[in-house]
Amino acid sequence: MTIKVYDWLAHHAMFRGEHTALIDLASDRRFTYIETNERTGRLATWLSRDLGVQKGDRVAVLAPNTTDVVEVQFACAKLGAVMVPLNWRLTVSELGFITSDSTPKVIVHGSEFADTARAVAEKVGIPHVVETTCDGGDSPYERGIASHTEPTPMTDLTHDDLWTIMYTSGTTGLPKGAMITHGMTFWNTVNLGSPHRITPDSVQLTVLPLFHTGGLNCYTNPVLHAGGTVLIMRTFDPMTGLKLLGDPEYGITHFFGVPANYQFMAQLDEFPDTDLSKVQVAGVGGAPVPVSLLETWAARGLGLAQGFGMTETSPTVLVLDAGDAMTRPGSAGKPALHNQVRIVDENGNDLPVGEIGELWCKGPNITPGYWNRPEATEAAIRDGWLNTGDASRCDEDGFYFIVDRTKDMYISGGENVYPAEVENVIYRLDQIAEAAVIGLPDDKWGEIGCAVIVLKKGAELSPDALTAYCREHLATFKVPRRVEFVQTLPRNATGKVLKRTLRDDFATA
Repeated sequence: MTIKVYDWLAHHAMFRGEHTALIDLASDRRFTYIETNERTGRLATWLSRDLGVQKGDRVAVLAPNTTDVVEVQFACAKLGAVMVPLNWRLTVSELGFITSDSTPKVIVHGSEFADTARAVAEKVGIPHVVETTCDGGDSPYERGIASHTEPTPMTDLTHDDLWTIMYTSGTTGLPKGAMITHGMTFWNTVNLGSPHRITPDSVQLTVLPLFHTGGLNCYTNPVLHAGGTVLIMRTFDPMTGLKLLGDPEYGITHFFGVPANYQFMAQLDEFPDTDLSKVQVAGVGGAPVPVSLLETWAARGLGLAQGFGMTETSPTVLVLDAGDAMTRPGSAGKPALHNQVRIVDENGNDLPVGEIGELWCKGPNITPGYWNRPEATEAAIRDGWLNTGDASRCDEDGFYFIVDRTKDMYISGGENVYPAEVENVIYRLDQIAEAAVIGLPDDKWGEIGCAVIVLKKGAELSPDALTAYCREHLATFKVPRRVEFVQTLPRNATGKVLKRTLRDDFATA
């Protein structure tokens, strides 16, 4: 059955037009649903008439957290265009690969990223480079919106049409663009909306990057779908975040962060006395949550609602109600309403309760595949079931636990890091004979990267020189924070490096 896409903003502009939709905290700009719908409609008109953006064309965004990013997303929706949010932590080389793969017609960038955006555009041949100050000041972006008074209405779309391409690094070392459809985004609003009590009265504080599915879809898009209010913080600051959560003027009801966000706020002297009574749901994801952190927030009367998801799943797969946070510590919850999960062995056979296997999921929230990567799509999706690559088990009450990642990816500060990508860079150094990158537990970041290195005979290389080289070619969060030199790497009979052995060796070193 073909499901038609409807215009969220136009609907709420009609029913609750004067209700605040967006607040840009850095610039103190506030937009009602009428204003947001009109601005995105005029932006769509400018993109199509003056810059030639049509249905299916890609529009890249390289900007900090700002309401402008949300406007571009919904302008793309009205045109049937596809937004490609870019991680501003990446280097020109990394962004060049992503944009050469997605071939955007336009790149919208914040002023602070002007040099990077121009370099990327020149490198891959992006026709239009549009700058925004991200504060409503004079810029090509604002002049473009002002140049047209006639808003573009929503074009005819179905849930199968693409809305976003989000790039995730892969175990091959090359990023893959997960195709996110309108249907995936819609079903995520449904899967999250009910258990996390999202209503037209919800007020969400967004602190995670909007280039990440956690920032865009937990809970920014679900709250906008419901007709609520979204406050967008430029960059997360623990003190500011805590003050906002306790500020009765804003009345924040929803917050989503990675464990580090909650940890840093809990360490503040003001934490015990901050009034958190307005917050109804505090979601946490992106990395395992220490039980001690759950206990700290629960003692303040706020249970942290955990879950599990991926960019490829829009992202909700498993949800854990805050009420179960302490009765099932470590659990990622139960399957979301419109989603199926299985735990299977290496042959794809279902495993009984309690046994550990790979988590597979299926439903309308699952990506149709990877942009320009049919081989990666075929490897990841079997008969509609997405192979998550995560080892999991289910208890007798239906609660799921993510035991380990069957792939080597680790999560540092809420960002996924794939060792193969880092190793590919390290191997460019002439002194390197062998290299293995692993994730190790860290109190501050959840996990940090550790590069285990074997040098060529007679070669010399300091840890500082290696990390300096990585900083030139990798985003900061991917750079190993620890470097260890060894004589040989442990391998199995087939020659594969035994990374579990390395983790065991260096976790306590």
